[in-house]
Amino acid sequence: MGRLTPRAPTDDPAFATLKAAIVARTGHHYYADKDDLLWERLRPRLRAAAAPDAAAYLAVLRESQAEWEALEAEITIGETFFFRYAEQFAALRRTILPERIAAQASARRLRIWSAGCSTGPETYSIAILLHELLGERLPEWRIALTGTDINRDVLAVARKAEYGAWALRSLSPEERARYFRRGTRDNTVALRPEFRGLARFEPQNLLHLVDGTASLAFTDYDLILCRNVLIYFHPDTVTAVVRALASRLRPGGWLLLGHAEPNPAFAEILRPVSLPGTAAYRRPEGEDPEPPPPDPAPPEPAVPARVPPRPLRAPSRAGTGHATPPRAVPARMPSPGPARPPDGDRLAAVRALADAGDLDASWNACRTALQAEPTDARLRFYEGLLARARARPEEAERAFRGAVYLDRGFVMAHYHLGLTLIAAGRVEAGRRAVANALRLAAGLAADAELPEGDGLTAARLADAARPLLDGVTA
Repeated sequence: MGRLTPRAPTDDPAFATLKAAIVARTGHHYYADKDDLLWERLRPRLRAAAAPDAAAYLAVLRESQAEWEALEAEITIGETFFFRYAEQFAALRRTILPERIAAQASARRLRIWSAGCSTGPETYSIAILLHELLGERLPEWRIALTGTDINRDVLAVARKAEYGAWALRSLSPEERARYFRRGTRDNTVALRPEFRGLARFEPQNLLHLVDGTASLAFTDYDLILCRNVLIYFHPDTVTAVVRALASRLRPGGWLLLGHAEPNPAFAEILRPVSLPGTAAYRRPEGEDPEPPPPDPAPPEPAVPARVPPRPLRAPSRAGTGHATPPRAVPARMPSPGPARPPDGDRLAAVRALADAGDLDASWNACRTALQAEPTDARLRFYEGLLARARARPEEAERAFRGAVYLDRGFVMAHYHLGLTLIAAGRVEAGRRAVANALRLAAGLAADAELPEGDGLTAARLADAARPLLDGVTA
């Protein structure tokens, strides 16, 4: 009888070597301090490869490119949905894409790259925006819209362009009817051909940008979206990737990152642009994305990037119905440390640090604030959001439950507790929590903005929540 797969990474002396090989190949430094999570994702591959332990599986990987691809699919975290992060898509709709369309009006050519596209909702959301912005002019334009991911399995899903209700949770019924038609399987919808036809999908490892092996076809972009990808890389790798992405932009091109990813060092590579709720950077016209020479003048005092600071982003509604954001203005050069609001406003400090992209500092500030104000439901809520952003679902659940205990009417705490439970596979319990949020929101005016909802109204929450409640009984 063969040896059994070890139950825990500490039981396998070759696990550290295997982990090092995985991190080196994929760049997923995210797993560097998450041995148990990585081992949980590895064990199905060990069984599939008939490898009794980490050493045997590493030998399989050395001989099999197909097994590497299967492993990459297993360890990649690909949760996404259409028009994810409404304020970023508002910026794309009203500022970034119109600016690029105007800049390229004579050439009538746009090149857009969605890096880390997962199953395709981000890429296709851009396709929808381009259709709406260009309208009848679209056939006159040459559009190169490319989605890439290291995971070939999710790319196959993207090419098929069929989705369940979960991927459409931020869309209104009218938007679903406008963009989709019935899918080939029950409870699925298919993206309409006019949107699907704009995008193509290719496998790509972002580390190849750094080592110089990436295709030269990935260059001269008007817009690169690399949202919620850099959080998985080592900090040293992140800066190298951003520099490589910047070199692939044309002058005037834009780079969009996730809310938790900005770093003051990026301002040495690209010019940060102040847009509401959006981590946006541009390559200046006529300049290469190289670090500027040191400025001998003393630095200006730090100022917050946005006033008042907004909360850490969470799943939200579609990028429609917003007030027009202000014209893009170059942001001040960030100081080496994130801007802080007055000491007395602990919650604002937590928000500001999260918005600055420093999740560790925001987490520490939140825990310190909770020591002083342990019964503040809002701080408990942000503890939950930050725990989830740090891949600590059990801590997130405890925090959201604490927020609900302290404030039974806290709609967003109920809602995010539900999302956390559903993501953990506890679907029925999660649906009950979402149903509680929906019930509480139903008692409010449709256009009432929900506390800590980042502008989400009661009506929009209902649109987002109802697809999660199929089969729920009262």
